[in-house]
Amino acid sequence: MLSRISYFVCALLMLYASFSFYPKWKQGNSEATISWDASGYYWYLPAFLIYHDAKHQSFKDSIINKYHPTYDAQQVFMDSASGSYIMKYSSGVAVMSLPFFTAAHLLAGALGYPADGFSAPYQLSLQIGGVLVALLGLWFFRKFLKLYYSDGVVAIVLLILVFGTNYLNYSAIDTAMSHNWLFTVYVFLLLATHYYYQTPKVKYAVAIGLLIGLATLTRPTEIISCLIPILWGINSISFAVIKERFNFFKTHAAQLLITAVCAAAVISIQLIYWKYASGHWLVYSYQDQGFSWLRPHFYNYSVSFRSGWLTYTPMMVLAFVGIIPFIINGKNKVAILVFFLLNYYIVSAWDVWWYGGRAMVQSYPVLMIPIAALMEAMARKRILQIALIPMILVFVFMNIWITYAEHRNDIYVPDMMNKHYYKAVVGRFTINDEVWKLLDNQDELFTGTPKDKQLLYQNDFENDTTSHCTLPPISGTRSLCLDKEHKYSPNYTFAYAPGNLKWMRAEATFRRPNEDWDVWNMAQFNVKFYNKDKEIKIQMIRIDRFMHNRDARDIYLDVRTPPQPFDSVTILLYNGEKDKILEADNLKVWGFNE
Repeated sequence: MLSRISYFVCALLMLYASFSFYPKWKQGNSEATISWDASGYYWYLPAFLIYHDAKHQSFKDSIINKYHPTYDAQQVFMDSASGSYIMKYSSGVAVMSLPFFTAAHLLAGALGYPADGFSAPYQLSLQIGGVLVALLGLWFFRKFLKLYYSDGVVAIVLLILVFGTNYLNYSAIDTAMSHNWLFTVYVFLLLATHYYYQTPKVKYAVAIGLLIGLATLTRPTEIISCLIPILWGINSISFAVIKERFNFFKTHAAQLLITAVCAAAVISIQLIYWKYASGHWLVYSYQDQGFSWLRPHFYNYSVSFRSGWLTYTPMMVLAFVGIIPFIINGKNKVAILVFFLLNYYIVSAWDVWWYGGRAMVQSYPVLMIPIAALMEAMARKRILQIALIPMILVFVFMNIWITYAEHRNDIYVPDMMNKHYYKAVVGRFTINDEVWKLLDNQDELFTGTPKDKQLLYQNDFENDTTSHCTLPPISGTRSLCLDKEHKYSPNYTFAYAPGNLKWMRAEATFRRPNEDWDVWNMAQFNVKFYNKDKEIKIQMIRIDRFMHNRDARDIYLDVRTPPQPFDSVTILLYNGEKDKILEADNLKVWGFNE
């Protein structure tokens, strides 16, 4: 009964987050449901079923320009050998979301929307589909946990999962990403495996094969999901245990073959697509992105301030702590621990480690099992309750804060965080604009009153013939303007005689008619230090973070002077990649001390 109540409380939070707190399906551009990686997983459906142009992708530019799911066509890449475009991401999510795509496609025209795969009905349908899959997965996860743990422990685990981990974000907000769908796939794989070892029936063998195939079709590294049914029920490693498992497989060889055939049949969808698109059965579609198998990024992936899994989902520390009571009292130890550790290794070995903790979300059905063992131990021991309950409450607050800070006020900026910015904003729901500078400037945020202030350089651009302004000047008769064809300003360089100034402040008046909230396309204000033409230091801030409206605004950047000798300083402005304008005027550089 308690676990049922817990489930509905969790479901209400997920529904609130998805349809009220941050209805992603109502957002536009790179914040839409079908954007960034999600658009890549989904791209198969419009390519094949609407535009019938998976090879040449003649529709891609019009979609990018109209809906801006990404700032360029990152969903596909040109294969030089075949001359065809190939999808970067595997097709599993597209296969699973096909019913929701179909519903949207049937309704779009009737509702007066473009039937182009990206208009509002498609965004909403994919969001609804993701939430329904999440609710289904959570319900059956509850059923699975109840096979091994008490109703009260299951209730606590569900609350920890939804309120305390990044599963909330991927089950309710970023639902079109692969992680939410895979979570549910893993839940059904655990259930099918449990029932198969209770009663080895063909229907369970088929289900296991299809689920392993679907997981692998979604993310190829999920092939390790096969370890769960292979090792299930084993609690120790010995020759006798291995022999017993070998005999079991030998006895049920026909069912094992059925499982393999079912898995291969699903995986073949991707192989057939690769053969069709490139002429080859196997394609490494991530191009220059790969793994460092001998030097996995455990530290950076797990606890870095940039995007560490445990830094920003600290609740999952309990999974590691829970290994101890799980080893003592748990069941299926080898399957759970081998999968846990191997999956953690693979995720940490990925060289783009700063993609963060989302890559662990699909494995939470497995990782929550040691947490359940820890909660079971906590229920029996008062000392554990005293130690763990306050910790759990703090971790829940952290998860709610991060979810709010990422989507409601943009304080949490994935991939861009650093130690100094994190310490300045953690737990806060509002911050001073100046704190944003720490995202780019690390620890260089001057908060005192400048002393010994000296004007080192100024430029009002009145005599600057490089300006490309079509706007009225901010002041005077001329301002500097950068546009799509002229992304970079000239280098504004001045000589610097050796002195005792500890800081420099570059300031200017900026106007940005349309600010850009895609961090990789924001305009930049750069300060560079040189010694005999050798660059020894560079600092910058992204201007768009501070342009809250279209009015002109004074913005400054404080930079510590480098300890190495330098003889010149250069100011450089960059406009970003999109077709937007950056206007600047009244550039000044001051030197000062603390």
